[in-house]
Amino acid sequence: MSQTAQSKPADAKPGQSRPGQGGQRGRGPPVYGRGPPGEAKGGDRPRRPRREPEEEVWVPKTILGQKVFSGEITSLEEIIESGLRIQESGIIKKLLPDLKSEVVDVGIIQKMTSNGQSTRFKAIVAAGNENGYLGIGQGKSKQMRIAIEKATSQAFLNVQPIKMGCGSWECRCDQKHSVPFKVKGKGGSVTIEIIPAPRGLGLVAGGKIKRLLELAGLKDAWTTAKGSTPTMNSTSKAVLDCLRLTFSQG
Repeated sequence: MSQTAQSKPADAKPGQSRPGQGGQRGRGPPVYGRGPPGEAKGGDRPRRPRREPEEEVWVPKTILGQKVFSGEITSLEEIIESGLRIQESGIIKKLLPDLKSEVVDVGIIQKMTSNGQSTRFKAIVAAGNENGYLGIGQGKSKQMRIAIEKATSQAFLNVQPIKMGCGSWECRCDQKHSVPFKVKGKGGSVTIEIIPAPRGLGLVAGGKIKRLLELAGLKDAWTTAKGSTPTMNSTSKAVLDCLRLTFSQG
């Protein structure tokens, strides 16, 4: 047997470097993941801290906004009684910091144009603090996120105070758990009537209408609805019109 055949190792496999070659030929040890075997796993590595979204600092641009920012006006009722128009959503956020927003409905608008079919998103958002304030807004855009942001900003601008009480002859308590009297509102083809109910009954209403009343702060009420109630644009306007009458008539 020749010396060349004896020097060849028996366990050498194709693709591996031979001793004495310094790793110039063939492949090295397999590498899995982001580092060689034996290093710390992903669970042992220090994770990057999650970047929290930065809150935009509100800079008032109107005279009303400057008065609210400086503290001259401290309640939304003062603005409504004086007949001023709210043009900045930061005014509502300043006066009502506990306001929450919730997406009520998202739809698709398709239209045929000379350039082809156009698709846009329509979002309806409700904003309330579950304690006597409710606003509903609508926004449209080619992107769903932008449509929701527009609707949220519009909902803050449409926030209205709601007068709560106990108008039920069966209860006659002094707690603010229902509407003080029967109110009826209309939006498009939808007509909604809210009737005061005794304490402990709950909200007798449909799913989305019930959620709007909960955001407003009502706990007990009877409701009747007529018209095309699946159309949330008209239904939400009718609910807001109902609750607005409790403050204007009361």
